[in-house]
Parts: sequence; structure tokens; C-alpha cells
Amino acid sequence: QVQLVESGGGLVQAGGSLRLSCAASGRTFSNYVMGWFRQAPGKEREFVARIRWSGGSTSYADSVKGRFTISRDNAKNTVYLQMNSLKPEDTATYYCAAGIVTYDNWGQGTQVTVSS
Repeated sequence: QVQLVESGGGLVQAGGSLRLSCAASGRTFSNYVMGWFRQAPGKEREFVARIRWSGGSTSYADSVKGRFTISRDNAKNTVYLQMNSLKPEDTATYYCAAGIVTYDNWGQGTQVTVSS
């Protein structure tokens, strides 16, 4: 059974940085895509970034491109989201997700709050 555990959220001032972690367990993820999504109050969940576990290719939402970086540590089975130049509109619950064709597995989420 796949388990995804996020950590690293918190309160930060605008312009600051945070690094989110997603510890993955329960199987081999070599053929998986790992993604980060976020959901702000009253809004739909939206895609932030993804990385292919094998090969490491990445893609980003336009709203975070150039500010966020997704990466993975194979030895630790962990995916990271480095978030720089944070803006108040980045405030949301951030979720880690994993899947092969669709995102079938989700973490519990970690809250990120950016104050102005």
C-alpha cells in the first residue's frame, strides 16, 4: 500500500522560502510520476509541479515556473518542492500525489501560509 507523507509547511513572509518534502513508501516508484498540487480555501485543487521518478523530467504550472523547483532523492524515496519568492497567493494546502497513468495516491497535505 502506497503511503505519502508531506512535511515542511508553515508560515512565511512574502518573498521567503520553504521546502516541502514527500516521503513515499509501500512500493517501488521507478515507473511513477510524482506530483505536487495545492488547494486554497474556496478554490479547486490545482496542479503545481510533477517529476518522473525515472529520468527526472519535470513540468510546472505557469504560476510557479521560475520560483518553485521539484526534485527527488532516490535513496530516500522522497520528493521535494523548493518554493522561493513566495507570494500571498501561494497560500494553500499542498498535497503530494503519485501514480502511473493517473494520480491514484495522495498524501494528507501540509499547510503553507504566506503573509504579506
